[in-house]
Amino acid sequence: MLSIARRRISLGGSSSLILGRSFNVVRPAVSTPIVYSTSGGEALHHPRRFDHVQNFCHLILPGCSMSLRPIRQVMLSIQPEAPMHIQNRLFSSNNGDLVDAVVPFMGESISDGTLAKFLKNPGDRVEVDEPIAQIETDKVTIDVASPEAGVIQKFVAKEGDTVEPGNKIAVISKSGEGVAHVAPSEKTSDKTASQPPPPVEKSEEDKIKPKVESAPVVEKRKTTPPPPPKSSATEPQLPPKERERRVPMTRLRKRVATRLKDSQNTFALLTTFNEVDMTNLMKLRSDYKDAFVEKHGVKLGLMSGFVKAAVSGLQNQPIINAVIDGDDIIYRDYIDISIAVGTPKGLVVPVIRNADKMNFAEIEKEINMLAKKASDGTISIDEMAGGSFTISNGGVYGSLLSTPIINPPQSAILGMHTIVSRPMVVGGNIVPRPMMYIALTYDHRLIDGREAVFFLRRIKDVVEDPRRLLLDI
Repeated sequence: MLSIARRRISLGGSSSLILGRSFNVVRPAVSTPIVYSTSGGEALHHPRRFDHVQNFCHLILPGCSMSLRPIRQVMLSIQPEAPMHIQNRLFSSNNGDLVDAVVPFMGESISDGTLAKFLKNPGDRVEVDEPIAQIETDKVTIDVASPEAGVIQKFVAKEGDTVEPGNKIAVISKSGEGVAHVAPSEKTSDKTASQPPPPVEKSEEDKIKPKVESAPVVEKRKTTPPPPPKSSATEPQLPPKERERRVPMTRLRKRVATRLKDSQNTFALLTTFNEVDMTNLMKLRSDYKDAFVEKHGVKLGLMSGFVKAAVSGLQNQPIINAVIDGDDIIYRDYIDISIAVGTPKGLVVPVIRNADKMNFAEIEKEINMLAKKASDGTISIDEMAGGSFTISNGGVYGSLLSTPIINPPQSAILGMHTIVSRPMVVGGNIVPRPMMYIALTYDHRLIDGREAVFFLRRIKDVVEDPRRLLLDI
């Protein structure tokens, strides 16, 4: 705060001079005397009693003498003036008010993606981290979140564009200023689209012109089109093109198609089958389902039993968990089980890490969590990367028998199917049993039939008698 004071100083006892003096109203750090030297002498000022005064300066003309009154009298002679208030106001420029929504990092193996759709419209209000668009990649669908709360000013990309990490797709105004157009709702747009456009009033010249041109228009209507040529009996009757729709493939569907075809072209695929009596596993689930839910908070399903059986089979036959890499064989000392999950957008394969160290409850919780993320489209790249063995359960769709295709770079895949009650011979008697066909497709370049059959037999033995897991036999 600045203040100006004036003071009369007698020079030589006969004349006076009005001199200016400045104060800096700042609290001093140290209360020490301040000495000012001039040509007329030396003035010593002691601001000890004036805590709010740091600098006390006199402007003295050189060559003139001066006499100082006591500091107390000087301060009393100062005429108070109105203080000056300096206000600081933060002004944000256009660059400070506008923020860009950019494509996030999508994974080490993903360099670009397709802008599938916008979840918001220009003019919509968004909060921090609220998704505004979806990017479709070869593996997952990634959301583009709003970096700040504000109003979407405009989109700088279109649906269907190929974008890379760091590309700008939208501009968001934090204050909401400068947004001229607020997108209407879908219902409003539908209503306006359904309403016919208002008639345009015609001028007198336009009213005269149709009368002159009406004659040739009537003549054109009288002309009849030539009859269509008769098709011969040998030509095939193809459906008209108007009854067909051409839709571009999504990036996920193209990626799945490429990987499955590469699997068939690379691997020497061979499938072996067996059947499993599900009586004991289903009885185990029925007897302990209530206690299992009460303790672990998750339902006991059949998938956890097959995962534990697959872990046991991979431990007995390590070659099933290996893979060919060039001229070498890589043996994996870990067991990561991939679970194939069908979603509306395509097939995804999330991974259960270190399945050999998990119990039934942990496996069920992990499967439920990954399946929910896959269905919602929120699963990440890391949750699908890797995997040493895959389990595909086509039985949830009613499949009775199938030959699954290996998921590269793995070497085998287990196919589960629907449970059907069939007559079986048990103890010399024909009794109905809940039976399931299981299939193992493997890479015959690495895995021989002996190891494949032993592996599938181990799964059959563990599922039919889960007590083997407790006794490790």
